[in-house]
Amino acid sequence: MPMLKVRGEDFHIRIDGDESAPVLLLSNSLGTNLSMWDPQIPEWSRHFRVVRYDSRGHGLSPAPDEPYSIAMLADDALAILDALGIDKAHWCGLSKGGMVGQWLATHHGDRLGRVVLANTAAHMGPPELWDGRIRTVRTQGMSVLVQPTLERWFTPEFRETARETVAKVSEMLATTPPLGYANCCGAIRDMDQRETIRAVRNPVLVVIGQRDPATPPAAGHEIADAIPGAQRIELAAAHLSNLEQPKAFGRAVTDFLKG
Repeated sequence: MPMLKVRGEDFHIRIDGDESAPVLLLSNSLGTNLSMWDPQIPEWSRHFRVVRYDSRGHGLSPAPDEPYSIAMLADDALAILDALGIDKAHWCGLSKGGMVGQWLATHHGDRLGRVVLANTAAHMGPPELWDGRIRTVRTQGMSVLVQPTLERWFTPEFRETARETVAKVSEMLATTPPLGYANCCGAIRDMDQRETIRAVRNPVLVVIGQRDPATPPAAGHEIADAIPGAQRIELAAAHLSNLEQPKAFGRAVTDFLKG
């Protein structure tokens, strides 16, 4: 099922695993697409019905040029579950996907089981940073952002030794719809979930990259401190920890979801 009609829009999705297994919904980071989860799918699909999708503004999903919000992106995820006839799912989101997961757990916790929030933040300022990035991508496209983004997302040694993975991510960034990326930047700029996530009651695992300059360890610890009972794990990685430490990431998520 490569495309799914959701409220009149076509979202790109992929489903792996047994139809009778518990559902795990995955949400990608800013500037990537559903293929960012490829290293984890063989393991996770043994235990779960894994549903992943290209977030609004990314991959093959719609990228309208209009204001986005984290609430809008969360509504997309709920609509995908509804279209598939799924009442409840575990959640794993990285970076922007983790921001969407925070909103869902706060406002629709009954639709989620266990929640993994990876390499993410409850608030990301200053607004001027995002405004500058929006201007850049709207006037110059995505290509100018690729190299500096890769330098934030991966440690220097990983960029040197895992060139195939880095090349794939580079391609994801370069082919992300510029207007979709810009409008998702606006959603992140306007987000502040630091207080609201205190209401989350789902079991939560916060995954933190020890060398993540995009969402630093302090941002992950802030989330874990705010959510009652949240667990946390730190991995020797920068921002895309599921790609830099695929086995450790996959195992930690599997153990938590099955716990």
